[in-house]
Amino acid sequence: MSSPPGLRRFVPGAGAPGPGAPGPGGPAPGGPAPGAGGPAAGVPPLPGMRPAGQQQATAEACEMCAESIPEDHSHVADLERSSLLCTCRACYLLFTRPDAGRGRYRSVPDRYLSDSRRPLSVAEWDALEIPVGLAFFLDSSVQGGVVGFYPSPAGVTECRLDLGSWQRLAEAHPLLARIETDVEAALICRTDDDIEHFLVPIDACYELAGRMRMLWRGFDGGTEARQSIDEFLGGVRQRARPLREEQ
Repeated sequence: MSSPPGLRRFVPGAGAPGPGAPGPGGPAPGGPAPGAGGPAAGVPPLPGMRPAGQQQATAEACEMCAESIPEDHSHVADLERSSLLCTCRACYLLFTRPDAGRGRYRSVPDRYLSDSRRPLSVAEWDALEIPVGLAFFLDSSVQGGVVGFYPSPAGVTECRLDLGSWQRLAEAHPLLARIETDVEAALICRTDDDIEHFLVPIDACYELAGRMRMLWRGFDGGTEARQSIDEFLGGVRQRARPLREEQ
């Protein structure tokens, strides 16, 4: 593996940790998952996913064919080994169909979508029971439902959602129904003025988790973490296309 170990590899501009720096420490695939609503140890327990490989090198290379790749490269999910692979474009294109690779590999889409015409209401946000103003949600084939993650003083915390409640929310907000299982997520952010929601690739969630893990300090995260999260959200807003452009 040629990227910085752990979540740092998904954060633009993040250098590799120095000697003795911890790598990802989440549960092994198929191992015990954190309890509902409990803090995740090390890497956030994105169901069915964790960064693969911890070897350092000076140049980045495709983890499937070893071809050199740029910093801004594609990712392929290995669902069998619960890993996210950095890949060249050629290898990425091999697995854009759900049935490619006998379903083991899935290319992570690069689309970002928003739907400002149908913002979530305060009541809908409150029904999610998220204690902070930022969370992402993915439909996990491993856990058989939608799982949410949000920042907390203990790290990235997992919460299970009632499937019926999520389905009702998706009926009212079509963007949520467009998420591809295992490889895309809903990013929901509550601000003073609005409640925004986006469809993002799963590697964007790894980037967000990496920023939080590297910078979070104290109970509220601290100034540097909040600035980094604001920067991340600014990038999401810039890249997101309106949902109607996809229809």
